[in-house]
Amino acid sequence: MAFKCAICGKGPVSGFSYSHSHRATKRVFRPNLQRQKFVLDGRTVTAYACSVCIKSGRVVRPSR
Repeated sequence: MAFKCAICGKGPVSGFSYSHSHRATKRVFRPNLQRQKFVLDGRTVTAYACSVCIKSGRVVRPSR
């Protein structure tokens, strides 16, 4: 399982970190992913979901 949102596909992206003198070094911007149990394609799965999908209601939690 890759470190990627199962709903929207959001994952890590690379970029630069700039110092005060504007010297650039490589860095990674990581999304806020949470391991959740949710219904995906009619099945209950445990996968990563980003906080934006969780807050917006795109993640459907399984009923007990």
